[in-house]
Formats: sequence, structure tokens, C-alpha cells
Amino acid sequence: MECGELLKKLSDIRAVTGRENMATEKIAELFREYCDDVYVDAFYNVIGIKKGQAEKPCNVLVTAHYDEIGLIVTGIEDSGFLRFSAAGGVDAKAIGAMEVTVHGKEDLFGVIGVKPPHLISPEDKDKGIKMEDMRIDIGFGGEKAKELVSIGDMVSFNSPARELMNNRVAGKSMDNRSGVAALIEILKELQRLKHDDNVYVVATVQEELGLIGAICATYNIKADLGIVIDVCHGDMPDAPSDEAFPLGKGVAVAIGPIISRKHTKECMKLAKEENIPYQIDPEAGDTGTEAAVHAVAREGIPVILLSIPSKYMHTTVEMVSVNDVVSTGKLAARYIAGRAKE
Repeated sequence: MECGELLKKLSDIRAVTGRENMATEKIAELFREYCDDVYVDAFYNVIGIKKGQAEKPCNVLVTAHYDEIGLIVTGIEDSGFLRFSAAGGVDAKAIGAMEVTVHGKEDLFGVIGVKPPHLISPEDKDKGIKMEDMRIDIGFGGEKAKELVSIGDMVSFNSPARELMNNRVAGKSMDNRSGVAALIEILKELQRLKHDDNVYVVATVQEELGLIGAICATYNIKADLGIVIDVCHGDMPDAPSDEAFPLGKGVAVAIGPIISRKHTKECMKLAKEENIPYQIDPEAGDTGTEAAVHAVAREGIPVILLSIPSKYMHTTVEMVSVNDVVSTGKLAARYIAGRAKE
């Protein structure tokens, strides 16, 4: 499957953080085409294994989370309106008047209703709406709503992925389905390359709730090298130039205290030799990614962090460049295949 189509397919999957079981089999099916073995752990991490060709192979662990931000139902009013809270880093300013799917006894279409400007008092016109003051309207009254929806049900955003000009794709959950697409690109590239090491590709869960899936995966898989694939901020108006990266200019390779200097230096050298576009991402402290988990797992795993620039992060119109996803997968795969052993 061409990478742009894969991105759209992955974006449209529903997997709200903490309820990734909704999508586990769909991710596993994508891995099965390229892996020697695929299994799902107790936390719904999806793990694919591509065996190395060395007599005594090392283990390379590559992770990219597949959970997405969403909402959780916290109350059902007698009127039928649903109260909710954020599941992951949801910005209240970005969700007013959104279309959603409430995953109750059945999937229910709903809207996050907002007060029309005609009914807002002059003193409140410039104020933001707090999430606790918002409601989801599924069209039913209280009795039917309580029959179909339970407190604790998850809610996902409706925003089908769309292709834009210049090889861009925008939609919900590009953070981090674009990373999962890069995992598939790694596996496709490794089909054409000889690699000595066992490669574990893991689509991880609950990253948005505290890197939880990666904590499980890095403990259970004893890796000699970790590679984390996530998104970083794409450039947009008013974004700090040292924290945002242009789309289409290649993968952002992190340099920082918890990142392996040796492996990162070798990875960038390879990118230059192979003419794979890349950018340098300085990370002074905690990267906010699963790299922090790899770095301290067991005795510590040397880790590389590769980030795909994404505009409008944690909204339903996250935008990435297909070219950046492909170059991320190509760089990671070729580094795995050609890396020097310790």
C-alpha cells in the first residue's frame, strides 16, 4: 500500500487512549504482511518481529504509539446531554462544534454543542469556553441516552483524513499514526535489505496518558538498541523557530542528554551518505516521548529519537508530509541493516 493511502487508513482508525483494543486487530493485520510473528500483549501493545540473519542476533526495538486523544463520558444529564473530560491532551478551544462518535452500547453520532453568538452576553464574547461547560448532544433524551451510553464510555473525534497539495495529508491522530506508518515503511524497506538483528516493531498504547505502553514493551523486550518514532511540531505562524520544523524537509533527528550520541551521530552520517533528508532537533531535557522510557529501561537502552514534523498537533487537522514519513522509515531501516555491532 502506498504511504499516503496507508496514512489515511491509519488516521481513520479509532483508538482513543486507554481503549486501544478497538484497533488492535487492524494494526496487527498490517504488521502480519511483513513480520515473521505478530502478537498482542496484555496491555494491547501490538508487537511484530522480523528475525535477523545473524547466528547470534541482537535485538532492535522500534516503538511508535497508536493511541489518540479523545474524550471520556463523565455524566449523563436527564436532558440527554453528556458531560465529558479529556482523555489525553485535548485543548478545549479546538473542540467546540466538533462532530464526535460516542462508543456506547453502539457507536452513536454526536456533536459538541456551543452557544450561538446571538445568545452570548457582550462581556462573555471574548472568553473561552471551559470543557466542563461543554456538552455532547446525541439527539436523545435522558432515558434513551442512559440506555445507550454509560459513564466511562470513550468518545472519538470525527475528522476523515484528506489529501492536500504538495504531498500532504491532514486528519485526526497523525500523532502518532504517522509513526505507525513509518513502522510499516521500516518493515517494507527491510524486506529488501539483509539485516543481522532481530527487529521488534511495536505499536504502543497509552502514550498520551504517560508512556505506559512503552514502559511495558521496553521491560518485556530486552533490547540492545531502541528507536522511537513520534511527531514533533511542524512550522506554522507564530511557532518558535527552534521548536518547529518545516514539512517536507525530512525527519527530525534528536540530539540531547537522554539520546545516544554514538548512534545518533552514526544515523546522521548514514543519512548524508544515502541522501536521506533530515533536520536536527535539539532536546535539552525530557523529550516528552517514549525515548525517556527506553533510556532508563532495565540497565538502560541506547536510544535514537526520530520525529516526523506535524502541524496543528492535538487537533483534528494534524498535517504531515508523506515524504517525511517515507524518509523516516528509510533512515531507520537502513541504519538497522547497516549498523556496526558493539
